[in-house]
This record gives sequence, structure tokens and C-alpha cells, in this order.
Amino acid sequence: MFQAPQDTCFSPRLTLRCPGGRVLDLRRPQVMGILNLTPDSFYQDSRVAAEDDLLRRAEQMLQAGAAVLDLGGYSTRPGAEDISPEEEKRRLLPAVAAVRRAFPEAFISVDTFRAEVAAEAVAAGADILNDVSGGQLDADMLPTAGRLGVPYILMHMRGTPQTMTQLTQYEGDLVLELVRYFRDKLAELRQHGVTDVVLDPGFGFAKTPAQGHELLRRLRELHVLGLPILAGLSRKSMVYKPLGLTPDAALAGTVSVNTLAVLNGARLLRVHDVAEATQTIQLVLNTFPNLSP
Repeated sequence: MFQAPQDTCFSPRLTLRCPGGRVLDLRRPQVMGILNLTPDSFYQDSRVAAEDDLLRRAEQMLQAGAAVLDLGGYSTRPGAEDISPEEEKRRLLPAVAAVRRAFPEAFISVDTFRAEVAAEAVAAGADILNDVSGGQLDADMLPTAGRLGVPYILMHMRGTPQTMTQLTQYEGDLVLELVRYFRDKLAELRQHGVTDVVLDPGFGFAKTPAQGHELLRRLRELHVLGLPILAGLSRKSMVYKPLGLTPDAALAGTVSVNTLAVLNGARLLRVHDVAEATQTIQLVLNTFPNLSP
């Protein structure tokens, strides 16, 4: 198995230090609830139209067991429209501020690949940066993450949301490519002072459904890097396409793949359906109480 060099490997850590001295504990798997502030996200029921709807859904997710709320103003579904930073901020920043006011103890993540959006979102009350591009779409993102001093979710993707479906050909071993990618990005993050990192293999991002299932089966191989893993599988094409379904009919399939993700060491499930994901984690831990990362 590939071994990451010691000088680029982070120390094992399953806690994330957030603003205000709060700590997100991932020693037990947790749930991240998705709140899309976009009109075109692939799963229609995840779209939030107004502030009262946002706060109602946020409260429901928190009551259902979400540890983190993930807010995004830029749709990253395949072929999504490329919007301006100004439009992304118009959608995102008031939402972050509203959720922070209503739920001051909640952990808030912002789904953005733009450094200027990230900085203003943290100023508005966000705790965590969730960057689908791993700093590849904005050269200022990694230095900004270091300057802000917040946890960073590092995802693997090729190209952009507009081009990624054309970039699914991997010459070598898929998991080995991801390990090398994360190794190099972690070294870069360390140079900028970022030490609290979650790895996201990027299910559905420049990966076919078949590649997604291979990655899920081999998820534990990413533990060589010593960092918590996020699994974003909720209602994605690797769930509904093999079943001949649509995203709105993919809840049962999502529960199934989330179960496999937790069994394979995922510490954070990014989902549309929080109650079901919380129940999944509880039942897995009831069956395997000593489940290791």
C-alpha cells in the first residue's frame, strides 16, 4: 500500500478547531446537512427560497442531529451555470448571517471555491470552508484559509463543474491518484498554516458511478493520510443511475451507501436527509461500537 512521506502527512486528528474556541468532534461520525441557496441544484427539494424557509430547514436539521450546516450559493452539479462572485455572495452572505444569529452554537460550513467569498462568509459567521476545487480554481484560496484560521475541507476534483464530466479517464489506479493528490495539497496547506483538514474524495466529481463505487469500496485506503474523511453521496448519480431512478427517489439507496461509508471509516456524512443519516450512524455504531476510523 502507498505510504505518505512523514514530512507531508498531518498528525492524526479527529477534532476540528473552529472560531470562538469551539471544537467539532469527529471521533464519532457526524452529519452535515445541505442547504442550497441556488435555484438549480440537482436535487430540487434541497433548494432554499427565502430566509424563513432557510431558518425552518436549519432548525429541522439541527433537531434531527446535524452537527454541521453546509450553505452554498454556487451550484456545483455537472454543467451548472457559472455565476459571478457578486451573485454568489448575494445568495450566501445574508444566509450565513441569518443562521449564525438564529443558531449561535451551530457549526456553519460554506461551500465555495472562491477566496473572496470565503473570507466574507467567515466574517459573516461561518466556521468551516468546504472547497470542491482544493484550491485549484482560485490561487488565493489556500493562503486565505491559512489567514482565516478555520478548518478546511479538501476535495478531489478535475476541471470545473462545467467540464468535469469529460475528465473521468484515469491512467493509473484511481485511489492512488487521490492519495498523491491529497499528499501534495496537504503539503501546500501546511505551508499556509492550515492544520485542521477533512478529506473529501469527491464522489461524482470527475468520476463515473462505477468509479464512485470503487472509491467507496476502497475508502479505508485514504486513511493512510491520517485525516477524517467526508463522504458526499446523498442522492448522487452513483446511487440513482444504477437503480434506474431519479434523485428524488434515491433516499433508500443513499442510506445504503452511507452505511457502507461509515463502515469504511467516513467521519462526516454530507446529506440532504439528516434524520435518516443520523439513524444510520446510530445503528452502525450500535452494531459495531468499537468502529475505528
